[in-house]
Amino acid sequence: MTPLERPSLRRRPSLREALPALRTAVLGALLWGLAMAASAFVNLYYWETPDRIRFVVLLYFIGGALAFPVGLTLARLVSRGRYWETALAAAFVCLLGATLAFTGGLFALQYRSYYAEWHAPAFTLTWAFEFVFTMLTAFYQFVVLGVRLYFPLGFAALVAASIWFARQRR
Repeated sequence: MTPLERPSLRRRPSLREALPALRTAVLGALLWGLAMAASAFVNLYYWETPDRIRFVVLLYFIGGALAFPVGLTLARLVSRGRYWETALAAAFVCLLGATLAFTGGLFALQYRSYYAEWHAPAFTLTWAFEFVFTMLTAFYQFVVLGVRLYFPLGFAALVAASIWFARQRR
């Protein structure tokens, strides 16, 4: 059997190998959370009251901070041993997806807690339907109304973080 006929011996990366260093995860989470919070703040400054701005900025900060280590780990899993273009795309997609998922999830939980007062008693069939459809409605509202708060600063931070990741992986 020639080397070209042999199946690839390249192994898949393990989760342990893909985990970022603690310093990178913590510092990156703080910076990523601050970038997402700044993006939301810039978009809301002239349009909302200070109380609402504080809550939304905090929501975007926590969502970004929670998303960074997860997105970075997923990007490292996907791009391990591949070209820098793949690392760039993996970081872009994984950071974007994780940030939207975590921030949208936090928004949905807050949305659900507001409407819980009018829902059926917990763990009944009616409650389950109300829970699922309230969460889906919250995600929809976040996609329609909340994603715009990431532009332009959040998008610029996403591009910069993706380039940093791709350069680091070389």
